[in-house]
Amino acid sequence: MRCPVCGFAESKVIDSRHIEEGNSIKRRRECLACLKRYTTYEIIETVQIFVIKKDGSKELFDRSKLLNGVAKACYKRPVDPNEIVNEIESELQNSLRNEITTNELGEIVMYKLKETDDVAYVRFASVYREFKDIDTFLKELDKLKK
Repeated sequence: MRCPVCGFAESKVIDSRHIEEGNSIKRRRECLACLKRYTTYEIIETVQIFVIKKDGSKELFDRSKLLNGVAKACYKRPVDPNEIVNEIESELQNSLRNEITTNELGEIVMYKLKETDDVAYVRFASVYREFKDIDTFLKELDKLKK
């Protein structure tokens, strides 16, 4: 790491801290030549994941889109949507897959919500499965009861 002031290549680490839930490290460094202090960040490089949509097109996985859908399902429920999305994102990164279909992603979300909160699950399922009428909705509620 080169000093941003004098360009010297060697420095010593004065302080290290984990940030962003342990995915990054912030380091305070001191240049061994000019003694100026500066901050560096180390970030874990992640795999880019593409979502294959129903029409066959691909787009880059967008955490905010997933969080938005989960947050709507969890509205006024004792569930942290960030926690669910973090789990899903972590599983996707650890799977070493670089593509996932919207159907697979939707099923993962429904599984996580079903484990966590029945009301949030039904809310998400009603949009995801596009319930056409009350009978379809009641069938899903019957499955949930069992």
